[in-house]
Amino acid sequence: MGAKVIGISIDVPCEPSNFQASNLSDLIDDRRIDVRDLEKVKAIINETEPDFIFHLAAQSLVRKSYEDPLDTFSTNALGSSTILQALRDYKKPIIAVMITSDKAYDNVEWVWGYRETDRLGGKDPYSASKGMAEIAVRSFIESYFMDAQSNVRIGITRAGNVIGGGDWAQDRIVPDCMKSWSKNIPVEIRSPNSTRPWQHVLEPLSGYLRLGSSLFESNKFHGEAYNFGPTTDQNFSVSELINEMSMFWDNVTWNDVSGKNDNLHEAGLLKLNCDKALADLNWISTLEFEDTVRMTVSWYKDYYQGTEGQSMYDFAISQINEYIHLAEKKGIEWSI
Repeated sequence: MGAKVIGISIDVPCEPSNFQASNLSDLIDDRRIDVRDLEKVKAIINETEPDFIFHLAAQSLVRKSYEDPLDTFSTNALGSSTILQALRDYKKPIIAVMITSDKAYDNVEWVWGYRETDRLGGKDPYSASKGMAEIAVRSFIESYFMDAQSNVRIGITRAGNVIGGGDWAQDRIVPDCMKSWSKNIPVEIRSPNSTRPWQHVLEPLSGYLRLGSSLFESNKFHGEAYNFGPTTDQNFSVSELINEMSMFWDNVTWNDVSGKNDNLHEAGLLKLNCDKALADLNWISTLEFEDTVRMTVSWYKDYYQGTEGQSMYDFAISQINEYIHLAEKKGIEWSI
């Protein structure tokens, strides 16, 4: 889109990584700092004078949140607070899109989708940290940025169960499958009957961009929260996801290890209601479940079966173009 991108991260979180596979260090201004370091965050913002901030920095792994809950609470809640604290003295107009998670909802596993006004919270440290982040963001909005003349406009987004190429994080279903199947070994599956609203990574990203542009155009979206997810008929179980993935990858094998008790809370059902995003932002998901899985697996196939050391950047761009084409075929206006 022609933007100059400055990225803040404490590190590259895994090996391999999309950051390395797509040679992103050559394409963005890469800054390695802790998002909780207020003075360094403020210094980068004041130096680079951004027009938009998309805040996704987080400790994003459920298992790690059990192992180190304080770091998870600090990174996710305090990190979000640090970004907004750094904007209190910022003078230029700026849009901040604060991305949390669908896990921010207090999940009681009802069969209808959660709305943006439903209760926040969580039974595990990761979910609780996202609820804490939301409370912190709301307090900053109400306390410091509610003046009609404020130069800061803030939006909040919730999305989850994102799949797509370039993810190698631990204890996630698609990376676990891809890593195992690329070595022709079975993958261990903990909860094959749990259902999730699987969505390709390009879906919520298109929502974040749409919200950012809407905030730029009007302050009526300031302080609003939005869910970004697939339509409610696209909840599929883990086993159904694996079976669909097997359509695009040979020699798929997996073992059900649900009997192993690792004391991790695992929600069985989770849905989002995205009516507000459609009504306010004219945003709706583009991909069917089959396209979501196909695009995800094809990225990994190109990576694992391609030339060693090849950049995945061009392949990622081709998938973005395919996503836009599929949206246009459905009459969905993707432009922002």
